[in-house]
Amino acid sequence: MTNPLFYAKILLFGEYGIIEDSQGLTLPYSFYKGTLKFSTHQSDFEKKSNESLSKYANYLATLELPNDFKIDVESFKKDIEKGLFFDSNIPQGYGVGSSGALVAAIFEKYSFNKYIPENISKTELKELKKVFGDLESYFHGKSSGIDPLICYMNLPILIENKESVDKVSIPKEEAGKGAIFLIDSGSIGETGPMVQIFFEKLKNEGFRKTLKEEFIKYNNACIDTFLNKEMTPFFKNLKSLSKWAYVHFKPMIPKNLYNAWKNGLDTNAYYLKLCGSGGGGYILGFAPDYAKAEKMLKGFNKEIIYRF
Repeated sequence: MTNPLFYAKILLFGEYGIIEDSQGLTLPYSFYKGTLKFSTHQSDFEKKSNESLSKYANYLATLELPNDFKIDVESFKKDIEKGLFFDSNIPQGYGVGSSGALVAAIFEKYSFNKYIPENISKTELKELKKVFGDLESYFHGKSSGIDPLICYMNLPILIENKESVDKVSIPKEEAGKGAIFLIDSGSIGETGPMVQIFFEKLKNEGFRKTLKEEFIKYNNACIDTFLNKEMTPFFKNLKSLSKWAYVHFKPMIPKNLYNAWKNGLDTNAYYLKLCGSGGGGYILGFAPDYAKAEKMLKGFNKEIIYRF
């Protein structure tokens, strides 16, 4: 039996804000995916992956997971000895959840209890998010568990607050003029250092105030209006959000995108925002008329992820 594919994720709204209890909205992104496989003729990539799985298995052996979510570490270790590796085209440092997909794949294959994502209750989702947080913390300090949860569920997820997440349906795509797209900054963003910058900023009372009163307000309004397909107030709030990030998240914006970011705000042709922690990797773009935005963003690699 072949193992299932686990897709990358895109955090459409909520980057950094979810650390401070804002809402978040995430989508699976099937362009990038990963799966567990066996290999006997190990290439360098396969060898490296197999070695890192081995180190990860040692970490898993130290975890005390709740009974309902325990992992069969022994079977996992045996499979690693047989040449198990994670075959993935998900780029690291691009804000699309590479470690999340790996954690989801391991949990799906080696958890003693098997779950069907569509049937998971809201309470189980909450518990699962916590478990995934523990499983992913090995890769970058303190994980919220949201990335692996999205990869595992393979459904759009609404993050209601720090504790609570729920499955959500997003408006059906239409072949309209508008689009949500990714821009490749051409460089890699490291999550750790970016999150450090954010925590440093949080020590400042003025920043905490503007984060709560402005960022979280615009962010949550963007989610509500997007889910209800109210595009006029959506773009109004999105502009405020993009402007706020341009001022307050400057260190997280890849330098080669400063001008493009500001240009979008000045012309209203498109608005940019961070995708994940920033610093490099992808940036998210939203345009009421994609053809126009496309022309203005010539020279950047772009991928459309949703049309409206």
